[in-house]
Amino acid sequence: MDNRSNTIAGWVLGAGIVALGASIVSGEMFHQERPEKMGYPIEGVVIKGEGGAEAETPIANLLAAADVAKGEGQFKKCTGCHTINQGGANGIGPNLWGVFGSDIGKHAAGFPYSPALAGKGGKWDWEAMNQWIKSPRDFVPGTKMAFAGISKAEDRADLLAYVNAQGGNLPLPTPQAAPAAPAGDPKAAAEQADQPAGGKAEDEPVLNEQQAGPSRIGGDAAPSVAGRAGQEKR
Repeated sequence: MDNRSNTIAGWVLGAGIVALGASIVSGEMFHQERPEKMGYPIEGVVIKGEGGAEAETPIANLLAAADVAKGEGQFKKCTGCHTINQGGANGIGPNLWGVFGSDIGKHAAGFPYSPALAGKGGKWDWEAMNQWIKSPRDFVPGTKMAFAGISKAEDRADLLAYVNAQGGNLPLPTPQAAPAAPAGDPKAAAEQADQPAGGKAEDEPVLNEQQAGPSRIGGDAAPSVAGRAGQEKR
């Protein structure tokens, strides 16, 4: 009896060892890491923050309606570092009188511009100044300017119009035309043509048969229907 019990116990122990070994081997063979992004993409669905954002209106278009008085109010954010009066002294930042149209990083004589800004190159035109005010650190990585920037495009347009009026006087850029309607979009094409998508103007009158009157076929030389009936009776 004891031998049989030992044999059964041995078989059970052996089966357990085999099962444990098989579990370890299969785990190594089919091991998978947790994916960085759970789930799977669905075609046509745009995740918020991954594209599909509305494009910003070009600064040239906003400048056409910019308000210099509002821009002066925006400039109050800059007065802690800059002066803008003619002949004004440099402060933490350079004096900005006549900065529009000048060389980037070389406008104010004697001011210690950062090497990053001094080596940027180009002129302070509308687009360069717009990008600079939007985010100095993005426009010139390594700049010493600590200002975070102005995100709202309309506020930047007002500020740029004010700064330009202080000794710059660059002509306003030409506004960009609106993008053309996609091909095969009758509704968008009709809106651009100031007509409804059906092809008939909204103010076009609709005539009934009595208002339209008898139609003529072939011009003045063609006989009327009544004329042909009279000829047949003859």
